[in-house]
Amino acid sequence: MAKKGNRVQVILECTEHKKTGLPGTSRYITTKNRKNTTERLELKKYNPVLKKHTVHKEIK
Repeated sequence: MAKKGNRVQVILECTEHKKTGLPGTSRYITTKNRKNTTERLELKKYNPVLKKHTVHKEIK
């Protein structure tokens, strides 16, 4: 049975973590309204490995 509404769950992944070459990744799960936000989501979130706030972008 399909879920009603325009809210979908998305995964945010750190962009700076890939460049460092350190093991592991920083990912967050959140929801967005597909109707209002058609482009990919981009938020500043805390990366515990790098110990600072970094830009996290939506991945598919």
